[in-house]
Amino acid sequence: MQQTKKSNANTSASVKPGGGVEPDGWTLDEHWPELLAGLADQITEGVSTLQSSIDQLLVKGRITKAEHRALSIPAERIKVSGISAQQINRFYSGRIRQSHEKVDMAELVEGVLQERKKELGVLGIALRRKLKPVEVLIDPTVAHTFVNAVLDWGLPFGSRVDVRMDLNAWPQHARFQVRVSNDGVPPSSSTASDSLSWMLIRQIAMAAGGIEIERELNEEGVGFTALFNRTVQAVDGISAVDLSDEHSSMFKSLSGTYVLTVSPNLQIRADVRDALREIGIMSDSVVDFGQAREALKGRMPNLIVIDTEIKDDEFEAFRRELLREVFEFPFVEISPDDSSFDMSGFGEFSMAKVGRGNIREALGTAVMFELAKMM
Repeated sequence: MQQTKKSNANTSASVKPGGGVEPDGWTLDEHWPELLAGLADQITEGVSTLQSSIDQLLVKGRITKAEHRALSIPAERIKVSGISAQQINRFYSGRIRQSHEKVDMAELVEGVLQERKKELGVLGIALRRKLKPVEVLIDPTVAHTFVNAVLDWGLPFGSRVDVRMDLNAWPQHARFQVRVSNDGVPPSSSTASDSLSWMLIRQIAMAAGGIEIERELNEEGVGFTALFNRTVQAVDGISAVDLSDEHSSMFKSLSGTYVLTVSPNLQIRADVRDALREIGIMSDSVVDFGQAREALKGRMPNLIVIDTEIKDDEFEAFRRELLREVFEFPFVEISPDDSSFDMSGFGEFSMAKVGRGNIREALGTAVMFELAKMM
């Protein structure tokens, strides 16, 4: 955010438009922060009163739920603009007190997404996320505001949103990424890349310190990346791979891993269970995708083993539903060829394949490879 130029403090008079002079030296240039704060306060207070009136009309049956929603959406957008202006001014003027703590950014981002779940549903946003635990030294309230500002900036550019939180390879900094795709439908002509939300993002990055931001705009949408220099791993000089020795690191990383098998064949389900048990992985099995959907409501697996026999259009629909909830997800296919064993590539829809007669010998290797790609 560019700082406004201030007039010389020793000036004894100023010229008003039309030739008038302020004898006490007052100039509007010196009072832009107060002007911004006053406008922001009036906007947020006015919109809150307006929203309360709209809510009362709904309660009294004077408007329908559809009309209430149609009025509430633009009111909420105005309110967000007012709040953003307030926050920009507070960060700019140094009126934000920060207390840096260890914050799990994956947990924080997921919390923000859950808070905005209803709003994203109303807007018809298809959301996918891939969030890996990584701790950052930052003020929790500032981090929460930052993540919300990034979403506010990106959402107008498209209806498909991918959110990722992980650890950058080098330098080892926590990395927060948001990609918004428009699926060929260009955003409204009023959508601005240098919006109030973007100004807030810039101001937070400057005020919080240790946050490097980058954005990309193209015909397909927008991308945003933030690197947090104050990542706990980087500060402590410890990387995840240093925490275990060469021979046991993979098996330690499998601790807590959970796999779901989908197959109508009892023998396949039993063979998969036994093969996974040998490498210390817990698993459950179901016979079809209806049962699989119910199982996912109770617990999200780290990987799904799928029988080729039911790898059809219903499977593709099931996978699309799953990928709306997570950024990436690994599958291993059990094929009818007894001796087959093929590792997957690195494409989003690539899948490893193990033959029915090769489950005990090869499934463990395939599963560990797929899980390693997700780390």
